[in-house]
Amino acid sequence: MSVIFVLVGFSLFVAIGFLIAFIWSVRDGQYDDDYTPSVRILFEDESPSNSGVHSTKEKSKRKSSDKPKTNK
Repeated sequence: MSVIFVLVGFSLFVAIGFLIAFIWSVRDGQYDDDYTPSVRILFEDESPSNSGVHSTKEKSKRKSSDKPKTNK
């Protein structure tokens, strides 16, 4: 029976420690900006130029046509 009191006391001590750590992190500003990172990926920084953008088919055609032809 005394083991239960020790375990309950220890679990309360750990829970209070986590509560103090959580309150400390909230006051320190750890959780201030939780919206912006989730939507930042949805916005583009700049528009891509058309000269550097090629489709996958164009790249594979270009690579296959660039290979030197060998006679066997």
